[in-house]
Amino acid sequence: MTYEEYEAQCDIQRQKNKEYLEIFRNDLQAAGLKPKTINGHLDNVDLYINSYLFREEPLGMQEGCGDMIDDYLGYYYIHKCMWSAPGNIKTTAASIKKFYKNMCDYGYVDRTDYKELCQIIKDNMEMWQEECGGFNGDW
Repeated sequence: MTYEEYEAQCDIQRQKNKEYLEIFRNDLQAAGLKPKTINGHLDNVDLYINSYLFREEPLGMQEGCGDMIDDYLGYYYIHKCMWSAPGNIKTTAASIKKFYKNMCDYGYVDRTDYKELCQIIKDNMEMWQEECGGFNGDW
């Protein structure tokens, strides 16, 4: 695929992701969350679905619901995001779980994939936080 083809596919995927994020935003607002909290969730999810999932090829939001979260929170986020800290790995994971739960509720992702995502986060959170703390010199 040429660079131009890659960019065109990314643009298509970004437009789809914009619609998913708008659904998520509307539901967070309907749940009564504060704007600052909503924006934090949206920023966390946006980085995952509009940056991380486009690293090698423009993957759809659905492809991020599963085992890719392990590489994202266990390596990429720790090493590539200068603001990474053990505490915000947990908040980022919570945002991503909340987003994919929302997408699952609307039928955009499979419930089995969502459960796998949640299990991976549960099983690896402590290890990711320790890795992040060690990388940042916090531990």
